Amino acid sequence: MPEAPPSLWPVPTGGRDGAVSRRVGHLSPEITCRVYSYLMPSDDGVGRATMTRTMQRLEAVLFDMDGTLVDTEPYWIAAEYTLVESFGGTWSDEHAHALVGNALIDSAEYIRDHGGVDLDPREIVDRLLADVVVSATREIPWRPGALALLDELREQGVPCALVTMSYVELARTMTDQLPRGTFDAIVTGDQVIDGKPHPEAYLTALDRLGVNAAGSVAIEDSQTGVRSAEAAGCLVIGVPHRVPIEAAPGRVLVDSLERLNVPMLTELVQGR
Repeated sequence: MPEAPPSLWPVPTGGRDGAVSRRVGHLSPEITCRVYSYLMPSDDGVGRATMTRTMQRLEAVLFDMDGTLVDTEPYWIAAEYTLVESFGGTWSDEHAHALVGNALIDSAEYIRDHGGVDLDPREIVDRLLADVVVSATREIPWRPGALALLDELREQGVPCALVTMSYVELARTMTDQLPRGTFDAIVTGDQVIDGKPHPEAYLTALDRLGVNAAGSVAIEDSQTGVRSAEAAGCLVIGVPHRVPIEAAPGRVLVDSLERLNVPMLTELVQGR
């Protein structure tokens, strides 16, 4: 399959340090305001994004990747075990599940601290990523209903974005297997300053698509990802897989992507 157009792969910003102005400098003024709203405390002391909920149509669908569209979590877990054990440490599924949905650099710091891996977190990320890319290149384990839903959205002309904490290199292994035009925007973990659960990745995707969060649906498989998408103002559908997702007002939980289609997503947006 032809790879996504170069415009879908902006140069990564990299890193997480710097002032708030540096974090949001690459976003449009409207999206910048939403990031500031998230970063600054509200009257009740809790930072949150605010939205005007006026849209009555399905504007876009934003997908997480690992665990949502593709079942690559076993690849990540196997890579973690291999790396930790190579340094004489011990690992567990409990540790591995604690990392699901997190920014890779955060996961790397956790592995260094809990697995005894004496490496810079960036090198930990590089080693894990290289291992997972090899596995994914051999086989892309699509989640049930993923390809059918993506096909339907493309045929119906609904804009889609991929919003993943995996890096460009791994995201390409998946998008290269899809028809051109499946995704209108792609945001990866090496293109943002703050990873999930911060909303930057979703806000960036909304900005690139030119759509309003109130008319957009985000589909996630982890509590971390759900928090990110909700903070960005999206209607969120959780599809739990390796880790549970808590029920909450306004949050939709389904057991499979096979349950979803364009009429259902449209109805959910109209009912906000």
